[in-house]
Amino acid sequence: MIKGEKKMKILIVGGFLGSGKTSVILKLAEYLISEKITEHIAVLENEIGEVGIDDQVLKSSGLKVRGLFAGCVCCTLAGELPVTIKTIEKELAPDLLIIEATGVAFPYDIRENLERNLETAGTILCVVDAKRWPRLHKPLEHLFTHQLKAADMILVNKIDLVDTETKEGVAENVREFAPEARLFFTDAEAEGPFEEELLNRIKEAVL
Repeated sequence: MIKGEKKMKILIVGGFLGSGKTSVILKLAEYLISEKITEHIAVLENEIGEVGIDDQVLKSSGLKVRGLFAGCVCCTLAGELPVTIKTIEKELAPDLLIIEATGVAFPYDIRENLERNLETAGTILCVVDAKRWPRLHKPLEHLFTHQLKAADMILVNKIDLVDTETKEGVAENVREFAPEARLFFTDAEAEGPFEEELLNRIKEAVL
């Protein structure tokens, strides 16, 4: 991709705390760069605390990382998000910006913010923890209902930690929360790429 030919694309990665968002981002970035789909990727990492642990992992992998701390980009930092994105586009000029939302953020609100203030739409990928989902989805139903709202893709992660019956149960339940989303399964920590259909969807989103 020649810089300047296309406008910067945005991928919003959401998911509850500990679902594996950073591992997913690292694996996707490695694939996109190794396959020469894009060469310039930046990550906007949102953490509630003052110091982000995940951003150190991302930086150590060679990605350009900016952080937004002390609040959530879908609410308390909503006004700062468009300004930060414009700064990233001007100073880093990536082909793709990945927004790693905090574990309590609503990705749909982030996309609406982008559409309203930057006249650009982001693609939403939400990550679900297959092992913890059966235990968490009832007490956190309100959060998950809004977190998975309008997701383009949902990645059920950590399937290596559950049996087939649990995996199928999680899939069925997740589809109740987001019937329109494309559902995929993975173990983001395992070697090897994501499944081909997911990678094709990602390529469509970033090209």
